[in-house]
Amino acid sequence: MKTVFVTVGTTRFDELIESVTSEEIVQVLSDLGYQKLVLQVGRGSVLPGPDSCAELVVDAFRFKDSIAEDIRDADLVISHAGAGSCLEALGARRPLLVVVNDRLMDNHQLELAKQLHADSHLLYCTCSTLTQTLRTMDLSVLTPFLPGRPQNFANFLDQALGLH
Repeated sequence: MKTVFVTVGTTRFDELIESVTSEEIVQVLSDLGYQKLVLQVGRGSVLPGPDSCAELVVDAFRFKDSIAEDIRDADLVISHAGAGSCLEALGARRPLLVVVNDRLMDNHQLELAKQLHADSHLLYCTCSTLTQTLRTMDLSVLTPFLPGRPQNFANFLDQALGLH
């Protein structure tokens, strides 16, 4: 079953949950072949029920010990722009669409999304542009995010300190 996983992390981002469960976006997701919508709603006040979207099977929860399995099982991850959520999805090599909360002041999340987008690792938008982004997205242009290699830095330090 082709699945979209949506996460807001530990925050509250009701606007994202309301957007992805709107009739318009549910129809777009269905048109794209998605059949299941898994929602991690965090501290939000919106918790959609299993029958909240006529076109999709819906599973919603607030928190779990780990969302790694949900990410791994997803064909598309839609996430808030928190660094932890972005890195977890990218590390799992899942296609990632980041929705920036443009209502936040001094929005560092936008900077992260722009940089990772510039490197072709993800797509990003806001809730107001989510429908259009979903309609026009081309996931084939995304490139894998390669994890860091801390051993290289450790080797450098060993050499610099004459330990190697």
